[in-house]
Amino acid sequence: MATPHTPSILAKRHIRKIGEDLRVARLRRRLPMEVVANRALVTRNTLARVEKGDPAVSFGIYASVMQALNLIERLPDLAAEDHVGVEMANEQLPKRIRAKRSEHV
Repeated sequence: MATPHTPSILAKRHIRKIGEDLRVARLRRRLPMEVVANRALVTRNTLARVEKGDPAVSFGIYASVMQALNLIERLPDLAAEDHVGVEMANEQLPKRIRAKRSEHV
């Protein structure tokens, strides 16, 4: 059995935002919950939990709902803009690079 994990308040806020965005995407497409739930192979209750941003719902189910809404192509971009990682890498760049001396023959 998996150990329980409680996400931080910030993580919960972001998961809730994703759920809200998926709900708005469904409504913009004028799709009833039953249709999206069937396409995502989940129950209507699970879809409701996704749209509320329930952190206990698996990431795979969020991905299935994205697929059902034709938003799956955006999934790889969730962590693409790693500003912290870029800053850390830039801090490690050399301050200057010296040209190598050419050997005289």
